[in-house]
Amino acid sequence: MNNPNIAFVKSLYQAFQQDRIQTIVDAVAPNVDWQTVGRTKDYPAFGPRKGRAAVEEFFGIIADNETFSEFAPREFFCDSDRVFVFGRYAGTIRRTGRRFETEWVHVFTIRDGQVTRFREHTDTAQFAEGYRA
Repeated sequence: MNNPNIAFVKSLYQAFQQDRIQTIVDAVAPNVDWQTVGRTKDYPAFGPRKGRAAVEEFFGIIADNETFSEFAPREFFCDSDRVFVFGRYAGTIRRTGRRFETEWVHVFTIRDGQVTRFREHTDTAQFAEGYRA
């Protein structure tokens, strides 16, 4: 079964993997509610963000702080306007050279062809420990 919301989210992951961040920024609502659950004081990419400029800043923080050796969205599920994605990533924290490897869940809320809400749930301890000098 093809689901347009899942296809849309898959296109955003493809844009990320091709370093087309502006494509993602353009796909979020102007007042998007975007959050990687965790404390900003533990890792700069964690915490809540609001709006397109904040999402663009988020991807800049990721680029400045992480090098991915694997980024793998694996399972996609849709319930009405929400898309749930289970995946895995691995890489290195640039500041310390420490590796991370963890499973994650992303939850997108899609309305009128735009992402209005995003939540990322991951192993925050790995990032916090890996970031500490």
